[in-house]
Amino acid sequence: MVKANANYGRLQGNYLFSTIAKKVAAYTEAHPDAGIIRLGIGDVTQPLSPAVISALHSAVDDMADAKTFHGYAPDLGYEFLRSAIAEQDYRARGCEISDDEIFISDGAKSDSANIQEIFSPDAKVAVCDPVYPVYVDSNVMAGRSGEWIESEQRYSDFIYMPCTEANHFMPEFPKENPDLIYLCFPNNPTGMTITKERLQEWVDYANRIHAVILYDAAYEAYISEPDVPHSIYECEGARTCAIEIRSFSKNAGFTGVRLGFTVVPKDLKADGVALHGLWARRHGTKYNGAPYIIQKAGAAVYTPEGQKEIRQLVGYYMENARMIYEGLKDAGYTVYGGVNAPYIWLKTPDGMSSWDFFDHLLDSKHIVGTPGSGFGPHGEGFFRLTAFGTHENTREAIKRITEA
Repeated sequence: MVKANANYGRLQGNYLFSTIAKKVAAYTEAHPDAGIIRLGIGDVTQPLSPAVISALHSAVDDMADAKTFHGYAPDLGYEFLRSAIAEQDYRARGCEISDDEIFISDGAKSDSANIQEIFSPDAKVAVCDPVYPVYVDSNVMAGRSGEWIESEQRYSDFIYMPCTEANHFMPEFPKENPDLIYLCFPNNPTGMTITKERLQEWVDYANRIHAVILYDAAYEAYISEPDVPHSIYECEGARTCAIEIRSFSKNAGFTGVRLGFTVVPKDLKADGVALHGLWARRHGTKYNGAPYIIQKAGAAVYTPEGQKEIRQLVGYYMENARMIYEGLKDAGYTVYGGVNAPYIWLKTPDGMSSWDFFDHLLDSKHIVGTPGSGFGPHGEGFFRLTAFGTHENTREAIKRITEA
């Protein structure tokens, strides 16, 4: 008799954002005139930039002519995109990354979930708490989690690194040595960042214990302060201990278009095995590549016009972040983030639980956010709002929240 993968039975409930979507859909059906403002899921609202749209149209025309038609993309992605990424995102910042160390994909979420496949099933995993749920759930599916401990709201075999007000939401080196360390900066959900000095300490630590850092830099375009690194490869020694994952979703608004990439240096090894070759093998076996049309659109991001336009796009959302941060702070809320990231992490008022505050905002203010407890037990008592709405909706949301 065929058996299901028992590891899936260890997953707790539905995926966080699926649960939120169902709750909101039910509320909307019952209250069709509520005028709900969504500041929960990190989905963008502004259109693609003119340079990107132009590239999309041009690429579609290419597909209509036999001379310029493109079928399957190369395993790693088209050279025109990989070279632009390597030059502008890395070599321009002093990072020694070659074109063929970049793997183009359909997004950072997919890569964040899939990267664990190239590691041993018994690899010990360390995650921040609170944390982006994909890191946890993908390793649960792979069988690395152990059993769920209901009383502690955690899995027995994961190493949790609490990120709290007391440590400024910054993970500390765990007492038990992990094999895989998930880090995300600027952070989702807290919006906090890490200095280059502190990130260098993590790189040194990983090299010392022979661990691999899986570094999610999906929000690097939102960094505004000079002492915050845009890439882990700005740190000495990172090529021998780190994989970096990035996305076009938030910097260029590609949430509905889908494009991202992962950097795996050739120097990086696990037990003497080069991980670049393993990821290349996995990539070629399970993935046929992001479409030519989408990769051409991605390349347009790196043109002078594209760079100017995405800076304007990021600026638009960061103005929302400013409005949320200042509006809530002026109203007496305790708030974090919102400076180098499009997320605001706020403390729930009057000791309310995260989900109670979710229900309160939905029922009485008609606003959707994300309960902090959905990111892990140390997220309880906190709440995430995103800056990806329109200016108009953001102003209205803050007005509703802060009004008695």
